[in-house]
Amino acid sequence: MRHLACVLFLVWPFPAAAQELSETFGPAAAEPLVIRSTTDLTAMRPVLENYLAGNPNLRIEYEQWGSNDLYELTATDCAGGIAGADLVISSAVDQMVRLVNDGCAATYRSDQTASLPSELRWRDQLWGISREPAVMVYNAELVPAMDVPRSRFDLLDLLRPETSRYRGRLATYDIETSGLGYLLAFADSLEATTFGGLMESFGRSGAVATCCSAEIIDAVIEGKYLIAYNILGSYALARAEKDPRLGIIAPSDYTLILSRGAMIPRDAAAKALAADFLDYLLSRAGREALEKALLLVRLDDDDGSPLELPEAAQSNERLIPLSPTLLIALDRQKRYIFRERWRAAFPNEE
Repeated sequence: MRHLACVLFLVWPFPAAAQELSETFGPAAAEPLVIRSTTDLTAMRPVLENYLAGNPNLRIEYEQWGSNDLYELTATDCAGGIAGADLVISSAVDQMVRLVNDGCAATYRSDQTASLPSELRWRDQLWGISREPAVMVYNAELVPAMDVPRSRFDLLDLLRPETSRYRGRLATYDIETSGLGYLLAFADSLEATTFGGLMESFGRSGAVATCCSAEIIDAVIEGKYLIAYNILGSYALARAEKDPRLGIIAPSDYTLILSRGAMIPRDAAAKALAADFLDYLLSRAGREALEKALLLVRLDDDDGSPLELPEAAQSNERLIPLSPTLLIALDRQKRYIFRERWRAAFPNEE
């Protein structure tokens, strides 16, 4: 076990894990269910409250983590046989596949989990619970309608001129600090003929790689950045509902679709409670709660939504599947090469 921990830390040289937020729901004396997740607490709160309305004798301890820190902590717990979280939910599904592959997950099967398509379940140990597009966002007051990029090709055209007003005003996730950012960028590299051109254009135009969803969206609304690329649509939609200055586009060339991965750790203390909550998330009531929380986004049903759907966006969806193919993204040599290419494009990351 000590050897496994050593290998993990050699591959993932992160600083000490740091929790972002935490909150306890339900009576203090009730049986606890510990959930560690990358999902913003504000987005998950109504989902948790809906579940607890039918389970008044349960206490949920919800911890919000960054994806890299959550991976590090979960891997450390696994290596030490520690009963940490009862359920782990992460948007960095490549890291979740790695944890399952390393024997860190418990097996569970129910009618609800069995009803998931094969792309959203693996080994009866990892399940996709959400449906969130990766989008482009822009400042609707400062970006003229004729400049709004409907595809990656449009974005390239926008950044190409030496005199482009978007030089230094485009942002995306920093793959060094964001596991989600790395996953989306790597998925782009496999899907897009435009990826090389985007990297070159980002570097030439002084694009900014930074953290995190809320900060990037705030900066676009405030006008520090005019456009942001590969932002998780659930967070963008929640903000756009409150602030019309934020415009959102599902790229028409293809739109990546992420499903957050849920895993019951092998050494969890409350596996039965975790399994019940997982079944709730996959039930009709849970799906409705997730949809209201904008964690289930349907590109074929955008009535009243601020999400703009250019022609062909729906038909060009690209689901990121929960499968061993994601382990390619975590191969040490491939990750090194990919990061070096990224650093060349973003030499002055924020």
